[in-house]
Amino acid sequence: MSRNGLFLSRREMLIGASAAGVVGSLAGPLGNPAFARAPMLNTQAPYFYRFKLGDAEGTIVSDGTLPLGDPRKNFTGLSEEEIQRQLHDNFLPGDNAVLEQNVLVLNTGDRLVLFDTGMGSLQLFGPTTGKLMNNLRQAGIDPKDIDAVVMSHAHIDHCGGCMADDGTRNFPNAQYYITQADYEFWTDETKVPAQFKVFLDTAVKNLSPNRDRIKFIKDGEEFLPGIHAILAPGHTVGHTIFMINSGNSSLCYIADLAHHPVLLLEKPLTEFMYDTDPKQSAQSRMKMLTMLAANRTPILAYHFAWPGIGHVAKHGEGFRYHPQGMKMEL
Repeated sequence: MSRNGLFLSRREMLIGASAAGVVGSLAGPLGNPAFARAPMLNTQAPYFYRFKLGDAEGTIVSDGTLPLGDPRKNFTGLSEEEIQRQLHDNFLPGDNAVLEQNVLVLNTGDRLVLFDTGMGSLQLFGPTTGKLMNNLRQAGIDPKDIDAVVMSHAHIDHCGGCMADDGTRNFPNAQYYITQADYEFWTDETKVPAQFKVFLDTAVKNLSPNRDRIKFIKDGEEFLPGIHAILAPGHTVGHTIFMINSGNSSLCYIADLAHHPVLLLEKPLTEFMYDTDPKQSAQSRMKMLTMLAANRTPILAYHFAWPGIGHVAKHGEGFRYHPQGMKMEL
């Protein structure tokens, strides 16, 4: 290649760099002046996502991120090396398992149905939770318009937003749905282990005042049009997932069937520290995920990365989660 070709000599590069420095010195310390310099905004986009499900409209509204902390303390049955390998291979941090809280609001045209209610004002996991009420309003949803509150189970991050701290109902016109087993377990101080007293207190605060509005749901029941309950116990005694059908479309809200899209899917018999019966929970997870993968049913996972919609597929001895791309047109 000649000197007039594509390659420059070292001397020519140095001369060019020197000339660029002279120009830069005339323009300012960083080159050309910024005529439209803008301040950093330090704000994020509104925390909701809208989508169509058959004839219905779904809106996922976040209660905020929930940082669990050290994965080694929350997921058991795996070696430290295996946990770190799974997280590293999936480009996830190894020191803090951060979960989402993806709350579904389903508008069927006849009813406005809310699935789970977040943490409320409880900040057991830090200040990033408790965003549901504000984010509902950002999504254009008035809490007074909620007709039904469906709870997968009675843990603090699922029933914690039913009541405000002043004793009023956040959803004053709603009927509430949960299993009798979960209601009776988590509001009974003789059943809840001492280390989970905050779970007892939260359930009593949020569920007991609504006892006259609660309808207990049963396994296999279509308790609202197009919404079937499927018992998946273990995480709690009455933990339930929900198959939602509208038109020709289906979506399974899997709640806490799996908290983590890697650590509880790649090896689904891994156990989770907040399970009431970890062995039973693992078996429920294996059974339900096998069904959902075989049927290619879309899922919504409460704790998976925002907004939590995707598919599970068989992968080796376990499963792999395939998130669905967000569609910005309805």
